[in-house]
Amino acid sequence: WAHMLGFRGHFSTKSRAYSTTLGALRQVRADYRARQERRERGLPDPDDAPEGSTLTLAHWTYAGHGHTPGESWLAATIARDIQNGRTTAREARAELEDLDGGGWDV
Repeated sequence: WAHMLGFRGHFSTKSRAYSTTLGALRQVRADYRARQERRERGLPDPDDAPEGSTLTLAHWTYAGHGHTPGESWLAATIARDIQNGRTTAREARAELEDLDGGGWDV
């Protein structure tokens, strides 16, 4: 009913007359939950990290290219199934054409 009073949208989310906005409350709540989650998992607080330090958790190495043997088998199986499906469809269509008299005339 706030729109009947001339307010556009939900007035409490954008009003400067209130002490805070809903967006600010959501941000504070999200920050609190993130800190709580880090504390429960034993992770360091990113705000406490000294400037210039970088924590490296892993490094990249070349592992090869192409498919693994399992992926190659899966790709070959899928390709074979697709080819079998196409062959079956062609045979079924040829049988229908033979039964129908050789044409699709309407």
